[in-house]
Amino acid sequence: MSEKLSIDDAIVKLNDSDIEIRKLAVSSLKEIDDEKLIEDKKLIDILIDRLNDESPLIKHEIAKILGNIGESAVDPLLNAIKNGDGEFKKFVSFALKETSSGKAIDYFIGCLDDEDWAIRKIAVRSLGELKVIKAVELISNKTGDEDWGVRLAAIRSLGDLEIEEAIAPIKKARRKEKDKDFKKAANKAIKQIEKVINKK
Repeated sequence: MSEKLSIDDAIVKLNDSDIEIRKLAVSSLKEIDDEKLIEDKKLIDILIDRLNDESPLIKHEIAKILGNIGESAVDPLLNAIKNGDGEFKKFVSFALKETSSGKAIDYFIGCLDDEDWAIRKIAVRSLGELKVIKAVELISNKTGDEDWGVRLAAIRSLGDLEIEEAIAPIKKARRKEKDKDFKKAANKAIKQIEKVINKK
């Protein structure tokens, strides 16, 4: 049986210089009941701070923990994201998506026109994965984004919405785009939608 740390020990070990110790700390926190984590606002702030860890794996796992905490983590995450750089924003955004909070959805809608293409891509993809039907038009608009990755993310997100209204904008974007991978993604998105529609 692998070693597990208490919450207090795990918090201390999150800052250890040894990556294996930090991994153990994160693993231990994942095993702790979410209710205990929700009650500890100080811990939420500490976890958000550790989204600056040099290890992408640790950042990803911490983001999942914050996402599982849910609504209690949303406001601290939204406050933290204001001053973070692109990499930090990426993992905060992932945590926000995992919360499925209405505030997180509003945040992603607000990021659709961010000057950073990576943030736009995360925002549009998150809206699709969260199946935010009300954002179908906003997501459709991003199929005309200047960045290819954002356009592709928009196509995939329209497919994830799995509603008939998403088919027309996908076809329109497919006609405009010459890239084969883009066209494949568009065809896949349409099939995904049609499969759901045909089951109804």
